[in-house]
Amino acid sequence: MDEFTAPVPVERVKQMDPVVLAFVGDAVYTLYVRRALALSHRLHTGELNKLASEKVSAHGQSAALAKILPLMTEEEEEIFRRGRNAKKPTKSKNASVGEYVRSTGFEALLGYLYLTGQTSRIEELFFSE
Repeated sequence: MDEFTAPVPVERVKQMDPVVLAFVGDAVYTLYVRRALALSHRLHTGELNKLASEKVSAHGQSAALAKILPLMTEEEEEIFRRGRNAKKPTKSKNASVGEYVRSTGFEALLGYLYLTGQTSRIEELFFSE
């Protein structure tokens, strides 16, 4: 088994289904958001969970995406578009179709960056607010 944090070759990651990249990206974003909240607030877990849920929802991710779109490289835009345009096995219960497809692209980009070992780029794009 590969080391958990070892970067995966870019070509291998680019061949992955964008919905699988989004699957990874969702977990990565959730962890980054929870870490940031835990370190910046002195709240009970219920309150922290509410704040995290707002950020990691399709609506919250769509809003975060609007901030980073102008900062993306061509390669990142291509990964985002693949995720946004991918056929998804489920539908969102609490978001518009537009928010849901944008959030899938957002998560796919995050999954791509994480798997290829570009964690400093994740911090730069998503947490420079």
